[in-house]
Amino acid sequence: MLRSLLFLALFVISLSAQKLEIYSTKTDTQDGKVVASDGVVVVYKDMILYAKEAIYHKDSGDLELFDEIRVVEETKSKFLGEYAKLNLKSKDKLFRPFFMLDEKSRVWLSSSEASTKEEKIDVITGVTSGCNASDPIWKIEFSSSDYNTDSKWLNLYNARIYIYDIPVFYTPYFGYPLDTTRRSGLLPPMLGFSQKEGFYYEQPIYIAEQSWWDLELRPQIRTARGEGLYSTFRFLDSPSSQGRLDLGYFKEQDKYYKKEQLANKNHYGFNFAYRNTDVLNSWLDLSLSGQSGLYIDMLDMNDVDYLNLSRNDVTKNETSQQLISRANLFYNTDEHYFGAYAKYYKDLRIKNNKKTLQNLPSLHYHNYLNTLLDEHLLYTFDIQSNNLFRSEGKTATQTDINIPISLQTSVFDEYATLKYSADLYAQHTSFRSKDENPIVDNKLRDGVYARNSHMLNASSQLARAFESFTHTLDFGAQYELAGGELESGYYEKEKDFCSEPKNSNSPICEFYNITKVEKRLQLYFSQYFFDLQGSQIVYHRLAQSVTYEGPNEGKGELENELDIAISTYLSFYNNMFYSHKKRSLSKNYNRITYRDETYVLGISHNYRRSLASREKINYLTASFGYRYNPQYSFHLNYSYDLERSLKKSIEVGFLYSRDCFDFGLTYVENNRPILNRSGYSGSIYDKIIYVFVRLKPFMSQNSNSSGFSYRLPGDS
Repeated sequence: MLRSLLFLALFVISLSAQKLEIYSTKTDTQDGKVVASDGVVVVYKDMILYAKEAIYHKDSGDLELFDEIRVVEETKSKFLGEYAKLNLKSKDKLFRPFFMLDEKSRVWLSSSEASTKEEKIDVITGVTSGCNASDPIWKIEFSSSDYNTDSKWLNLYNARIYIYDIPVFYTPYFGYPLDTTRRSGLLPPMLGFSQKEGFYYEQPIYIAEQSWWDLELRPQIRTARGEGLYSTFRFLDSPSSQGRLDLGYFKEQDKYYKKEQLANKNHYGFNFAYRNTDVLNSWLDLSLSGQSGLYIDMLDMNDVDYLNLSRNDVTKNETSQQLISRANLFYNTDEHYFGAYAKYYKDLRIKNNKKTLQNLPSLHYHNYLNTLLDEHLLYTFDIQSNNLFRSEGKTATQTDINIPISLQTSVFDEYATLKYSADLYAQHTSFRSKDENPIVDNKLRDGVYARNSHMLNASSQLARAFESFTHTLDFGAQYELAGGELESGYYEKEKDFCSEPKNSNSPICEFYNITKVEKRLQLYFSQYFFDLQGSQIVYHRLAQSVTYEGPNEGKGELENELDIAISTYLSFYNNMFYSHKKRSLSKNYNRITYRDETYVLGISHNYRRSLASREKINYLTASFGYRYNPQYSFHLNYSYDLERSLKKSIEVGFLYSRDCFDFGLTYVENNRPILNRSGYSGSIYDKIIYVFVRLKPFMSQNSNSSGFSYRLPGDS
């Protein structure tokens, strides 16, 4: 027996070209064993092990550790227990009891025993959570578990979820990564119940086999309505580009389809979005110094229910029945801009869109501002050609040229600016194909329109700093009048007829988009107040126009816009339009907002009246938020249609939030639009209860949280 009386003893044991280092205060060797005690540190490969006592068996290669064991690896994970056994030959490990903490995610796992072989850890009956280990808000108990230290993936079997020791959910299997590596698997499900649609269940499936793409499948079932599948495919095809493709299909049950008299039994569609911020260089292998870009947003669907069925929040339902698909390609330098655009329109309320005019494509060139005469003379050049196409009916190519020229100078020691502008504008239209109506076809002849207009502008911009604030003023007057005009062909023949607003919907006038330059005076005034920190205190703007000839002769609407920061927490905003002809307001929007660390209060009123159709919009909305403490918060939203004496929506709820746990409960009433067989949009008044639970970090803030919604009986 050899007893070391040194304060620190070190044994270095060579094993298959790998070293095991044991540091301790006391060390004994006997019968092929090394016994270390009184504070032991073991270094082996990428592990550092701490314990009160250690025994190394030279023959078997077993290393046993006792009492207050702590293991630190390069992965930052920690294992704690009272007994551990490591075989240095087979690399097997045994921990009893077992505790693991992942430093990054703060997820811990505890059990009575765990064994490891290579990168896999097998755990017998235990518990895991992301909360404080001494008193977790939520925890998951399981019958067995395994964890891969390389892939950072944790599997739990026969998992029971407890919240405050109350069992709330059981699943035979639950898998979760403890790092941010993208990988395939199941996402948190969404649950709900509706009086009309029955039980709702959606189980997202996430597939990410390669780093440059991922696919999300979202099958759903509404037991009293139907079934559907929605999907999202995302990809990165270059460092400067990314895209997304959404596809979906939902099939109604016969009973629901007939009872609700829906326009379509099947709902389907797609949406493709793509953007590339350096498309010419990346696609054509060029080295252009300018900026190029490609933006695509294409969508199609048979009705708007395709979108509404893709989500479970009825407060976000779509109501528009018109779709626009776009594609834009451009190249831009400091002096020149080149663009090519395409727009495709679709109206979901009509059988087909063969007679709808499409803009496929539009070509655009713009020359940026140039100066002459010591920067007193300014000019630009702009030309755009639009191919107006459709499969049935008359089509045309329409080209616009615009050349604005300005001459400006400063007067009164640069306190004021005088500016004269001449705008040269021309449009050429060339028609193609034959219309179904021979009368219309004979009337539409190629034509040219050209004009020039004049504009005089006098303005001043002033600023002055005071002791506690800064005040700026911007005011001026602009006088515009028409110059000479030239019309030929289509423009000459249809000028008088198409200039009348009542004829704007005539087939003869659908290509006529000339707006006459009216003799007009525009007066404008704006001012700002800023505090010493540069924050805006007051913004105020007034604008008034006066037209001296034509159908709009007289005073235009007076616009007043005001934004006031009454205090650090309280603000008021108003935007008002006053009609001198009707001697009434055509629009008036008011909003007052209070916001501090505890309360958020907002009340707004929106009034708008169309002077042509006399249609009124008159809404009152209110929102209230209260943060009782960092854990508890409450909210209330209310919307009321004053014109129709109709409650549009109400939402009330609360949120309980902790570092590792969120729980929310919301009650919603909302008017939901539908499209029936007659082609008219009806509505259903929904009453819904939303419940959601977020177990952090298993469910992040940006991911879908497990939720449950209950839709109460509603009125159609």
